[in-house]
Amino acid sequence: MKALIIDDEFNVRYVIRQLGEWNQHGITDVLEAANGEEAKKIIAKENPEIIFTDIKMPEMSGIEIIEWLNSISYSGKVILITGFDDYSFMRKAIQYSSFDYLLKPIEAEPFNKTLGAAVESWICEEEERKHKETGILEDVKRFRMNQVVTQACLGEPFAESEVASFLPLAEEYHLTLMSFYHMHHSEPYIKRLADELLNKGWGNAFSLQHDQSLCLVISTQKHWLAIEEWFSHQFDKPVRIVSCKTLRLLNEIPGLYKDLQKAMDDQNYRSIHRLNDLDDARRMQDIVAYVEMYYMEELSLEKLANRFFLSREHISRKFKQQTGMPLSKYIIKLRIEQAKSWLSETDQSIFSISLMLGYQDEKYFSKLFKKVVGITPFEYRNLDKKLELKS
Repeated sequence: MKALIIDDEFNVRYVIRQLGEWNQHGITDVLEAANGEEAKKIIAKENPEIIFTDIKMPEMSGIEIIEWLNSISYSGKVILITGFDDYSFMRKAIQYSSFDYLLKPIEAEPFNKTLGAAVESWICEEEERKHKETGILEDVKRFRMNQVVTQACLGEPFAESEVASFLPLAEEYHLTLMSFYHMHHSEPYIKRLADELLNKGWGNAFSLQHDQSLCLVISTQKHWLAIEEWFSHQFDKPVRIVSCKTLRLLNEIPGLYKDLQKAMDDQNYRSIHRLNDLDDARRMQDIVAYVEMYYMEELSLEKLANRFFLSREHISRKFKQQTGMPLSKYIIKLRIEQAKSWLSETDQSIFSISLMLGYQDEKYFSKLFKKVVGITPFEYRNLDKKLELKS
């Protein structure tokens, strides 16, 4: 570590240099500057961690120095030295986050106490900065890993060498697709699984960006049973699993992933945890909440069955019990209510509204709207405007 003493008086710099227990506090270099401009050059070149600066100096004061340090986001510790116990100086020191201040004449004990505290504070903050930077880099790397593997799964161009860099060296791998129950946030589990596989050299786990409930595991041969055993002991979460044949070449990922996805869609899977662990009523609440959020998208009993780990027949029966109407009618109800809101509150065309609601045919939408509401969307909008004028 380096320390810089800034003072226009040689005698003061000499006394500080002699008083300081530099080695004891890990300071290997003690630098000196006789004025602010000289100090700026030294700081730019040497980047000292600890700075002692006099406040009263010609041309550039200590306050101006800490203002400049603040402007360049200096991360070290600044201790002001002054012969005046002046509150205005203290306010400035606080404003620009200086560490402490010392009064002249400087004495050995308070000086070294302040020096030690400044060094300790800098070390703690430096560790925090490194930890934060490491975390950010890890997050960026993980995002990139998931992005590249998702591209590979979807048949988009991808660099095989980049995928290989995410995996332990092996002649062949095993591909497994895992599907998490939709209402559970799967990312923390996938991250823990990925960390475990990397630490043991068994492979890696990737969160697929086009569907957050899906995880692709690429593992070394003969380790899958151990991986599944670890997962079942660590996480009491329902997971569906489809395993495929051996992956010998990374360019086989797109085709093998299609096979895995088809098997999952066809419900040719097995479960680590059976869904008896989840309360049935809570699952139906989750499904209704999901429909109310995504009713403008294409929804079907099959899609809900895949996402919520229930049979189509079970969802159909329970959904009607929960809402009082079949899934298709409930979706129509939500869409019509939204259409009425847009017709009343916006100038969007009826064609645009029908598209936003998931209907490609405006005539079909208008017929459906009239069947439910009793009048066409055009008549509803005009009626609403007439009611506004009367009120």
